[in-house]
Amino acid sequence: MQFNRSRELYDRARRLFPGGVNSPVRLMKHLPYPFYVARGEGPYIWTVEGHRLIDYCMAFGPLILGHRPRPVEEAVKRVLEQGWLFGIPTELEVEYGETIRKYYSTIEMLRIVNTGTEATMNAIRLARGYTGRKYIVKFDGCYHGAHDYTLVKAGSGAATWGVPTSVGILEDVAKYTIVLPYNDVHALEDTFKRMGDQIAAVIVEPVAGNFGLIIPDLDFLKALRQLCDKHSSLLIFDEVITGFRLALGGAQEHFGVKADLTTLGKIAGGGFPIGIFGGREEIMKLVTPLGPVYNAGTFNAHPASLAAGLATIRELEKRYPYEVANRAAARIARAIEDIAERLGFDVVVKQIASMFQLYFKKGDVKNADDVRQADEKLYLKLHELCLRRGLYLTPSQYEVNFTSAAHVDDVVDRTIATLEEAFRELKLSL
Repeated sequence: MQFNRSRELYDRARRLFPGGVNSPVRLMKHLPYPFYVARGEGPYIWTVEGHRLIDYCMAFGPLILGHRPRPVEEAVKRVLEQGWLFGIPTELEVEYGETIRKYYSTIEMLRIVNTGTEATMNAIRLARGYTGRKYIVKFDGCYHGAHDYTLVKAGSGAATWGVPTSVGILEDVAKYTIVLPYNDVHALEDTFKRMGDQIAAVIVEPVAGNFGLIIPDLDFLKALRQLCDKHSSLLIFDEVITGFRLALGGAQEHFGVKADLTTLGKIAGGGFPIGIFGGREEIMKLVTPLGPVYNAGTFNAHPASLAAGLATIRELEKRYPYEVANRAAARIARAIEDIAERLGFDVVVKQIASMFQLYFKKGDVKNADDVRQADEKLYLKLHELCLRRGLYLTPSQYEVNFTSAAHVDDVVDRTIATLEEAFRELKLSL
């Protein structure tokens, strides 16, 4: 495949944007320049050159119905015909809020914002305001948005570019963030033993999806709940990725572990910008205008995002999107294991619901250090070989591949055949 038009656009973009992009992982550091997308439909995207690619990045998670699903498109059009920004409450936000509360029993009240970053930042601010404590606990490799509270040993783009923290974050802010290994109950217990009365909250991705895919031990999640209860700290589940993906009730439904505060995004907006933080009424009543924890936003509860999110949830209620997407991810994960074994590669594949990722390494993947031990260069080479053949895997070992309701069996069949070809060429190149 040739990407000449993309190269021209990137040459122009480098003069406009830092690195030529508006989010770092879009640069795809193993390629000389990113490809540019013209449109998407179902499981496919088309580049500006007209190349069709099977998409497993899916905008990094929001598009569980695929690209441009008709019910979402029609819902947004209906809203736009009435106007798209008022700065005044609408009936739609009431219906939307009631729907969120229906599936998340732990969310008695919520505030709708615009991004996952806003949601986690406000949830942490609220936890500190509610408890009167300063310290928060996060986990190595978990990413909770690009704000100062949590951009410490972060995952995703920060890991891809080797920048676990950001210049510009004050030491006086970062020192109140305690970073522990994911899935390590002993480290968690030891920290609470020493500092439990100072910890405002623990924030965690219940499935870590920003340092590749790291699936939690159930004992780890249960220990989080028990220790927070014992020490009167709040447990924040960052379900920006897992919300409405693992189940209608997200990771909390899937694992049976409940949070005090929950953040949502991505699927909850149906591909439009959104963020949500919510929890028990007694906690949420501290948010302005009822309480002293401030939040406001011109674009909060934007009608287009609410319409897209609600239309997406209505489709998920029919269950078929989960059946198709989960089956696709499971088939691909098992196929990668089979191909790798036959060709003599050491590969670990992690998969849960409609999420999967592969690592070139021996042993299991239980935490961020395990991911760091994988051969990133081999992953990026495989990514390039697949891309040449019309298959777009997520462009970093530190991201996750997502399937959707549009990844039907014949699309998966083509995917597996392409993976076989790419792995064989990778074998010959070594």
